[in-house]
Amino acid sequence: MSQEKLKQALLGAIETFKQKPDAAKVVFRADTEWVRDLECRIKIRDFPAVAIDEPAELGGGNISFNPVELVLGALGTCQEIMYGAYASVMGIPLTKLKVECKGYLDLRGLFGMDPAIPSGLSKVHFKTTIESPAGDEAIQQLIKTVESHCPVLDTLTRGVEVTGEAHVNGGKVVVAV
Repeated sequence: MSQEKLKQALLGAIETFKQKPDAAKVVFRADTEWVRDLECRIKIRDFPAVAIDEPAELGGGNISFNPVELVLGALGTCQEIMYGAYASVMGIPLTKLKVECKGYLDLRGLFGMDPAIPSGLSKVHFKTTIESPAGDEAIQQLIKTVESHCPVLDTLTRGVEVTGEAHVNGGKVVVAV
């Protein structure tokens, strides 16, 4: 899709949401299922299922990325999508865009070795590389806009209510979160 077609598609969606705010409220889904050992499958929309696994050092088969890497990949690709979308709307040409994400995890928390150590990431750092013939002011505005509107970045930094339940043997419901 050309930058102009992308711009028109996005502006059309924005106009629709102005007219019908409820149309902007969506629910995304990801369904997962355990396969064996530490291997799982994730199914999203009508796309083929994708394997998720752990590295061999953590007992996995190392056949694919793990959930933490998936979170980091979600952040990087969400940033890139937002850059592509806002650059088209703002008329800023991009010649290169790359996001590198690092997540810092202390595995002692995952293995329950120290209750003071969280089981999840303690820090996430991303580095965005942008090449564009646009001026510094336009690029700064683009960066500010993307970083203040990226859904995955917002989710990771704001904290979101998470609820869950476990259904056991087709009957009992146990509160999970």
